[in-house]
Amino acid sequence: DEVWALASMMEKQARIVVKPKEVSQEEKQRKAALLAQYANVTDEEEYPFPDPDEQDGSIATAVNIGSEKSLFRNTNLEDVLNARKLERELLRDEFQKKKEQDKLQREKDKLAKQERKEKEKKRTQKGERKR
Repeated sequence: DEVWALASMMEKQARIVVKPKEVSQEEKQRKAALLAQYANVTDEEEYPFPDPDEQDGSIATAVNIGSEKSLFRNTNLEDVLNARKLERELLRDEFQKKKEQDKLQREKDKLAKQERKEKEKKRTQKGERKR
């Protein structure tokens, strides 16, 4: 019984034929282009991250170089760079606002100090008149 069950299972498996996937000419060309692209990857394309000492302009060029030669763009790198740029701009704006607020506060403090001096001066003059 066991041998017969195994034999029938093997026959069933043998009957199951996997149809080969039909690949169009366009897909073959796309695959060939991808394989050719990855076969020709240089260090610069594989690692487009700039040195920390370089400026922002060179970062953009490294991103452009990598994206021009490849079919796919490294969106992670672009997202990180854009996030950093946005963060710097926000910090710059916050600093500018704080700087303006500090300047206004100094002016207010200066005016308040002058008013206190004038009030004190009037009080002293009033006191001297009474003498």
